[in-house]
Amino acid sequence: MLNKEIPFLRIIIPLCAGIVSGLYFTPGPAFILASSAVIILIFLVSLRFNRSLTNTVYGLSLTLALYVGGLLLYKNEKESISVLPHGEALYSGYLEEYPEEKENTFKLLLRIDKRISREGQNRVNGIILLYSKKNQGVSMMLPGDRLMVICSPVAIASRGNPYEFDYRFFMETRGIRYSAFTDSTDIISHSVPERRRVAHKALIIREEIIDMFRERGVSSENLPLVSAITLGQKNGLDPEQKNWFIKAGIMHIMAVSGLHAVILSLFIFKLLFFMKGRLNILRVIITLILLWSFAFVTGLTPSVLRATLMFSFLQAGNLLKRPANGINSVLASAFVLIMTRPSVIFDAGFLLSYAAVIYIIAFYRDLYSKIRFTHKVTDWIWQSAAVTIIAQAGTLPLTILLFNRFPTWFILSNVIIVPISSLVIIAGALVPLTYPIVFLSHLIARILDFLTGLTETLTEKAASLPLSTIENIGMTTMECILLTVVIFLFTRFLLTKKSFSVLYPLSALLLFLVAGTIRVINTKTTSQLIVYNTQGILTVGVREGNRVHLYSDSSYIGQEVKRHCAVLSLKPEINLVRESPVLIRASSKRILITKGVTDKLIKLTDPDIVILSGSHPVVFGNASHSNRISAVVISPEASSGFRFSARSAVSNTDTVHYVRKDGAFYLRL
Repeated sequence: MLNKEIPFLRIIIPLCAGIVSGLYFTPGPAFILASSAVIILIFLVSLRFNRSLTNTVYGLSLTLALYVGGLLLYKNEKESISVLPHGEALYSGYLEEYPEEKENTFKLLLRIDKRISREGQNRVNGIILLYSKKNQGVSMMLPGDRLMVICSPVAIASRGNPYEFDYRFFMETRGIRYSAFTDSTDIISHSVPERRRVAHKALIIREEIIDMFRERGVSSENLPLVSAITLGQKNGLDPEQKNWFIKAGIMHIMAVSGLHAVILSLFIFKLLFFMKGRLNILRVIITLILLWSFAFVTGLTPSVLRATLMFSFLQAGNLLKRPANGINSVLASAFVLIMTRPSVIFDAGFLLSYAAVIYIIAFYRDLYSKIRFTHKVTDWIWQSAAVTIIAQAGTLPLTILLFNRFPTWFILSNVIIVPISSLVIIAGALVPLTYPIVFLSHLIARILDFLTGLTETLTEKAASLPLSTIENIGMTTMECILLTVVIFLFTRFLLTKKSFSVLYPLSALLLFLVAGTIRVINTKTTSQLIVYNTQGILTVGVREGNRVHLYSDSSYIGQEVKRHCAVLSLKPEINLVRESPVLIRASSKRILITKGVTDKLIKLTDPDIVILSGSHPVVFGNASHSNRISAVVISPEASSGFRFSARSAVSNTDTVHYVRKDGAFYLRL
């Protein structure tokens, strides 16, 4: 039944499975040839069953082909980013976005196409993240401008803390593998192209719209929030403002998403109410043109593309008098995005957006029909609450996995604040449309300014409510997947009891509990040493079962440690390291934390592992007497240029781990 109603379901699942497999292995020529031969063979066998009502063999060949296709798509995307040699060279390319102003630098995204060095000239591909010292010339650059820059790209690395956000992977999925620091003198040339790409023109138009807001009377205090809510430009927001929206559970209104596309499409459709009958086609075309224009101006984010594509598919089906299944249209839009950029399936916005929309399409009507209100106002409030509950249920596991928190007042916030933000979106769209009519656009901008201020005030109030968020909760990826299945099946059972057995959600719940039990048992029966990659402070963790002893020169527990403890349900105990050296005995290992190493100290303590703390550890002597040390760990406090002598007391160690460069250090005890 699902194959007929939602054909894209059988396409998306194996395709995504292939892409995920690409994280763990890269197919070589032998694998590609062998898999192609197997797929062709199965397909040929399936021809014998063409007259059957169902052809399972053909379905198997199609599934395998989609799986291998996903694997190859992800492989090609990864290999399309060039591996850059070490050392200084001249790179040419064009700016992807406006320079983003930081405290001491401008952040530039340079899409490179050529590398010039003493060895010659090479074609390259990818994006370099440049941090350029502040100067007037850089601030005036526009997206699409061509640059020639001398720099020494360095591979972007993750900090490597347990269960922490993988920054390297996040950047690589956006085509960014390297970063570099430059000065104004390193920019050899800056030129304006004859033609800019459509995406670059859209970003320039977005800045022009922000200027329109400013010129028509939106206050400087509210302009950053107006830009964020209406156009997705969040560069001007304070971290405190973002935190308010996160705590209130309405961060989605600042991430231009399907909500924006739905509001605008419905508003335009209502505005063109007089176009009926034969003019309905023109009504749909105008709506689609304006919606796609909005998608381009906001930077073609996956969530907006999803909504725009879905709306396009639904309207196309209606015009052809072939109404499409909602979930199938959503998956069709996902298929288009995945084929364009396979790694989009790892994007948090993509996952949250699709999870919310699929749940709303699948369950909103069933939940809404459970309670009926005769009064229009109460009915409207229930509609809004029902949508919020269903969307939150769909995104709950992902929210916990990605953000380590859960907003408790999300229903109240969404029911009150989202409608106001919807008016902000509509007013934000009307300002540029009425810009030539000064008095009208000025009036709308004033209304926009007021609504934005009200949105911020209410959000701050909601975020300051008691227990506004449950902090420091977490789960593993497998538990997130299983909990998603559990919630989906239980929601299906509760809303459609007659047609769905309770055994399905109970079985999923059992698997979820088993996964959690295995994690707990594994944690309680093992021990581990972790040297966290924390900024500016030393944090050494010795985990014994579900208790982790923290040795640090600060009483502050960093977010890296909190996340680790939250995911594995660990109980932290802080031990301040006020003096050096400190010898820790854990299991059968002797761990030495010290700011200086000498032959005498090594003889006295006889350590298995040495952790060097401080910005400039003192290391000298020779190691002819000691072979017991299995690893030397240089803490993240050490300066980036620190190296110890070849004749030092620890120079013969097999493992030397620089936490700042290599990421957090792990060792099972």
